[in-house]
Amino acid sequence: MRTTVASIWMPLLVGLACLTLGGCVTQGTYDDLKKQYDDAQAQLGERGSRIETLEAAVAAEEAKAAELASRIAALEEEKKNAEAEIAALEGEQSRLEGELAQLIKDKSRLKATTAQLKEALKELATRKAEADRRVGQFRSLLAKFKRLIDAGKLQVKIVDGRMVLALPTDVLFPSGSAKLSKEGIEAVSEVAAVLKDMKRRRFQVEGHTDNVPIKTAQYPSNWELAAARALGVLKAMVEAGMAPATLSAASYGELHPVASNDKKEGKAQNRRIEIVLVPDLSMLPGFNELERIVKKK
Repeated sequence: MRTTVASIWMPLLVGLACLTLGGCVTQGTYDDLKKQYDDAQAQLGERGSRIETLEAAVAAEEAKAAELASRIAALEEEKKNAEAEIAALEGEQSRLEGELAQLIKDKSRLKATTAQLKEALKELATRKAEADRRVGQFRSLLAKFKRLIDAGKLQVKIVDGRMVLALPTDVLFPSGSAKLSKEGIEAVSEVAAVLKDMKRRRFQVEGHTDNVPIKTAQYPSNWELAAARALGVLKAMVEAGMAPATLSAASYGELHPVASNDKKEGKAQNRRIEIVLVPDLSMLPGFNELERIVKKK
């Protein structure tokens, strides 16, 4: 670029210098050199403008590439978490199978009656079937919610033995508000469309916030804000076709964080709505025995 500009300017400057020092050219030659000089300056300005435009375009593309890299990293992390949850469920299944095998080996040592052993095996088989069902259900939900998961709008995970669907409130609500956004209504409706087909299951909608306090006339604390948001999601699920009798709402405010509130990323994770599949107690091991004890009293 410098060589090109110099090649344009040099003869012009020499000509103008000659004219200035000794008047060695005619007026026509001067005018011609002056025009060439002005044209060279215009070309230089145009090239500078093009360079600035290209540099701005390169910066914009680099910003897009950085954003895409960040999204890819987040999706990879969610995939890793989901795989870890599946591995944990499969580990539980393997453990139950080990217990069943051990019971069979210890049959003679325990001197259990045939009826007692059959009952124990039946209970273990029931537990294994329930574990298999939960693994299958978890895999099925991952497949049905793939679009929302890939978009970063939903997480499916196991927490304390319960299946949980977590939606970040930053997607559902404006800051400090409990009114669902248009995007939030669409996300909740898409979740409800899947859950309403899970017959005879109950769901609890739980509201969570970060630790930044709120104190307004409408929401004196984070508890009220989280409760209002949970109820808003519950009502949207009913409007999307879910049976009201299968739903309940709860508020935990800032008291059940899933990440540190020291950084904004952690705060964003803590601001969430969780839809919890309430365990069916009748499917739990030992339920029949507990029921018999209650009836005796």
